[in-house]
Amino acid sequence: MKSLPTTTTLLTAFTLLLGQTSADERLHLNEQEYLEMPGLNVMLAHDYYPEGHQGGVSIIQNGRRVATNGDLRLDRTPGQWQPVPTMIGERQIDPESQSISARFQYPDPEKNRNGFNPVVYPDLEFAYTLTVHPEGNSVIVTVDLDQALPKEWQEKVAFMIEFFPGNLFGKAYYMDEQMGLFPRQANGPGRLEENGGYHIDALATGKTLVVAPEDDELRLKIESLVGEDIELVDGRGPHTNGWFLARSLLKSDADKKALVWKITPNALPDWKSKPVIQVSQVGYHQNQEKYAIIELDKLDEKRHPVDLLRIETNGSETLAKSSEVEDWGRFLRYDYLHFDFSDIIEPGLYRIRYGELKTHAFTISDTVYNRHVWQPTLEYFLPVQMCHVRVNDRYRVWHDVCHLDDARMAPVDHNHFDGYIQGPDTMTNYAPGSPILGLNHGGWHDAGDDDLRVESQSRTIYGLTLAWEEFRPTYDNTTIDQENRVVEILRPDGKPDILQQIEHGTLTVLGGYQALGRFYRGIITPTKRQYVLVGDPSAQTDNQVFNPSDKTVNEPSIGTGVKGSPDDRWVFTEQHPVHEGLGILGLSSASRALREYNDKLASEALAAAIDAWTKLPDEYGAVKAAAAADLLLSTSDPQYEQFIDKHTEGLGEYFDKVGWVIVRALPKLSNPATIKAITDIAEEYSQQVEKESKQTPYGVPYTPEIWGAGWKIQRFGAMQYFLHKAYPDLYSEELIFRALNFILGCHPGSNSASFVSGVGSDSLTVGYGFNRADWSYIPGGSASGTALIRPDFPELLKWPFLWQQTEYVLGNGTTDYLLLALAAEKLLD
Repeated sequence: MKSLPTTTTLLTAFTLLLGQTSADERLHLNEQEYLEMPGLNVMLAHDYYPEGHQGGVSIIQNGRRVATNGDLRLDRTPGQWQPVPTMIGERQIDPESQSISARFQYPDPEKNRNGFNPVVYPDLEFAYTLTVHPEGNSVIVTVDLDQALPKEWQEKVAFMIEFFPGNLFGKAYYMDEQMGLFPRQANGPGRLEENGGYHIDALATGKTLVVAPEDDELRLKIESLVGEDIELVDGRGPHTNGWFLARSLLKSDADKKALVWKITPNALPDWKSKPVIQVSQVGYHQNQEKYAIIELDKLDEKRHPVDLLRIETNGSETLAKSSEVEDWGRFLRYDYLHFDFSDIIEPGLYRIRYGELKTHAFTISDTVYNRHVWQPTLEYFLPVQMCHVRVNDRYRVWHDVCHLDDARMAPVDHNHFDGYIQGPDTMTNYAPGSPILGLNHGGWHDAGDDDLRVESQSRTIYGLTLAWEEFRPTYDNTTIDQENRVVEILRPDGKPDILQQIEHGTLTVLGGYQALGRFYRGIITPTKRQYVLVGDPSAQTDNQVFNPSDKTVNEPSIGTGVKGSPDDRWVFTEQHPVHEGLGILGLSSASRALREYNDKLASEALAAAIDAWTKLPDEYGAVKAAAAADLLLSTSDPQYEQFIDKHTEGLGEYFDKVGWVIVRALPKLSNPATIKAITDIAEEYSQQVEKESKQTPYGVPYTPEIWGAGWKIQRFGAMQYFLHKAYPDLYSEELIFRALNFILGCHPGSNSASFVSGVGSDSLTVGYGFNRADWSYIPGGSASGTALIRPDFPELLKWPFLWQQTEYVLGNGTTDYLLLALAAEKLLD
């Protein structure tokens, strides 16, 4: 006899019959501790990077991160160096109510006037609990204060959430009965505040906000149930890198339920992310491993055959290969398929088809890396980043001659807002504020900060030198005139560009060492007004060396652009063994590359490297051993081999960082015990690499982070070349090609663009350099790439102001890509 249906079963049946949402389709907690339903994810406190627009309450709607940073803030339109809360303890989950909560407090003791990016907090201390829980397809956001705010702060503290502007340009909004469009640029009216800040008028104010009502994928409603009205504000008014935001002041005198919002995103029924075919945007050499990765929604059960199509000259397509897909498995939030077409070696244009999707055209050719791949980094990006020169590019000027007034000694006991710390003394013969001559030559502006960090400068020199020694690229497409401080892009001058760039980097690192008697920590602008400048960096200073004895100039005028004002950059010093070791590597390697090209500079660089190595304490064994390995190549002096002999025992712990440097000196080592010890360490590390490489569908070790994942993959690939060269039986050359493919487009997320701007069919053409306000790119710049919105959402936005996704940097972020592409070219040819 069949059992009668239960009440629950009948309720479920009636729900489905009426077309209402079933339990599995409603917003609910998942194993990753966030709220989920088809087309919607709501996170709380998985990320905590508010300066980078990641943190608090975040909403991913129909595959796009539409809102983030839902939290309490003290400023109406917060920027980078303004107070943010800190999380207390762990995120709390209540399975019964399906709620997520987290406790926060002001101030953050790790940022309040100290730390890498110090922030000045007001005299205000309070703690609160932020909770989200589902209500049907909506989410309720609640703020509970531990106690009511002081009266003087009750009209200032607000809950706010940010909307990504790139989704909303030209879209509409409703605020109660008001309506309007989201503007592409920040428009007034506004007013100046007493503290000198800019207050931009709200776009609208009311109780209910509807964002993008005309767009089913983006429509989202916010209702203020407890608290003040919702204010819709364009955060780009005071800050170029701001986002749109909605904010409500907390209810006056309240502690519990000081704010309650109801947020209803429009999650599309049965929504699934579209398949993404990930391939190299450049193409493939005939002899290399060739594969495509297909990324699928975890709920997508369909599996189509994968076709490799050859494109003929008349535009027709012929089937070159067809195969059932190989399921790799789950990674992050997606399922991945693998399609190998390494057996196809016939030169030609191809594309891949999966279902109705097709990729762009790509080449299979033995000349694929011979042009347009690594060359833009050398002929565009490095020249554009050059400091202390004017950079011309045919009809345009990237920037004028700059920073000829470098540099003044930084003040003591000073914590700079961008991570530089000057201790109680200058460690030199210079007093704080004194001009230091000899620092206005050479170097490259690092990233969008325009500063010269010793590690970025030295790593760039070292990477370029390795590229020269290993691959001898005599490429010449740039004129560099050091005497007249002029650079001309796309104008050859008969000299290898790479040697000229090594020379340019050596001028700053060596110049600093000779002037200061030690390596500088870095050279950077003293004021935020100068630091945040976007556009021509020559506008940061007046190029006139400031004389502190000049009584006609007032110190408070710093950074105003007034001629003769003390706007000179500051130079910082420090005691840092890793940075000193990098400085030694840079100068030692440059001395080899510059022999015969600039013998005087080469000799001086080597002398400085030897002097710095002698001063480096022996206790920093791995760092000093790596520097010794390079000095051994430069001098053949047995003292460096002897040092390595004595310090092989400590190399195992740091082999993943210095091993590739050490093994370059193996031909110079004569002690069998040392060679065996290094080989044993290398074998053990190779097993770790092999294990980690199998844990991702991309065949390389990849632990997604908030930022820098792309640079780490480049670093891994470049190191693998030197390890493979030393131990071809332990380290596969395929890891080099896989790392390059990752950078060039075969990486997680819906945006499969090449991380290297201007390289490949589809690349990052909105980059974070000094060009970012123009929504442009610098060819050959290698960006950080896909970031992780924790815990499992890879994201690469088309947006110029997210340094953790689209920023260019010097050092490894530039030269590792150059090394990687040159290595692939050499190994395959």
